[in-house]
Amino acid sequence: MSRPILEVIALGPEDARAAQAGGADRLELVTDMAADGLTPDRATYAAVRACVDIPVRVMLRATDGFSAGGAASLDALCGAAGALAAEGADEFVLGFLTDDGRADLTAVAALADAIGPRARWTFHRAIDRAADRDALRKQLADLPGLDTYLTAGSPTGVDDGLATLVAEAARGDEPGYEPRILVGGGLRLKHVPVLRGAGISAFHVGGAVRPGGWGASVSAGAVGVWREALG
Repeated sequence: MSRPILEVIALGPEDARAAQAGGADRLELVTDMAADGLTPDRATYAAVRACVDIPVRVMLRATDGFSAGGAASLDALCGAAGALAAEGADEFVLGFLTDDGRADLTAVAALADAIGPRARWTFHRAIDRAADRDALRKQLADLPGLDTYLTAGSPTGVDDGLATLVAEAARGDEPGYEPRILVGGGLRLKHVPVLRGAGISAFHVGGAVRPGGWGASVSAGAVGVWREALG
């Protein structure tokens, strides 16, 4: 079995260096963790990119929640995405829902266009709030660049979503299920054996590697504990 991916949330260079030192394979770069992660500025991305050599996925999200907002908000977010791409970013995290819980294809397609066809991206935990997870996957199946779903299997976290994650992992050869499952959202070390046994090979942590709480920095030692547990 190949080495699992360990993705760590970073707010800036200090977090990024600690995550890499602890054995992270990839970063999710955000700002404002109190809002579950918003788009960082171009300068922060450049500083992080300059201090680590692991991949960096950049959040594209302007407000708390899973709505893209109106046309002006979407245009501004597309502008930010284009600026980050011009800075060299080629991996992103995004995802929006309509009021009825379907994928907001207008917003997602606009951002996919803004970052360009060569960029790779994760559809984040909006899937956990979707009215129909299976329908959402099929809605997004043909969009260029989508290679990952960040999901806990449930809006309330991995404890409640474990069975869903295991079931979806078994459907990897079906249309819409080809993207990698990246498990995050209340993920704990106790979940790892079941998830690995189901063939899941990507894990996402934030607070779990900040021993002082969300306001503290990433700990290389805490990342190392996860790296060792994942193998």
